[in-house]
Amino acid sequence: MSTYSAKASEIKKDWILIDAEGLVVGRLASVIATRLRGKHKPGYTPHMDCGDNVILINADKVVLTGNKMTGKVFYYHTGYPGGIKERVVGKILTGKYPERVMEKAVERMLPGGPLGRRQLGHLFVYAGTEHKHEAQQPKTLDVKSMNPKNVRRK
Repeated sequence: MSTYSAKASEIKKDWILIDAEGLVVGRLASVIATRLRGKHKPGYTPHMDCGDNVILINADKVVLTGNKMTGKVFYYHTGYPGGIKERVVGKILTGKYPERVMEKAVERMLPGGPLGRRQLGHLFVYAGTEHKHEAQQPKTLDVKSMNPKNVRRK
């Protein structure tokens, strides 16, 4: 018996809608990365893009645990000598593009390379509740009910 390997013509991509309000960033990012890669499907093939399209709404209402709101720092470089810059996650979430926190969290859980970049292209993140993918009729995925730790306790 040989190992099953999915072909491009056999892959069926679903559309999934996730509401991120009140969910913990890292736990949500791992669920999204699993869906983007297609590891939740029985016909998962590592070298093929067999994951689903994921729509994430309310990305500005995600929750960080511990002191990450003030202590977690994202670094980037301008390309010039001595051009290292930093941003605190709390400032990004309250800034102009709060969806970048979730995009970066998911991006860092996907493999590097052409396949990972293509899979990341199937993630659509919106800060509010409105999105432009109603025509695809996405199925809602309730991440809150998957595990009680996915929601931050007060």
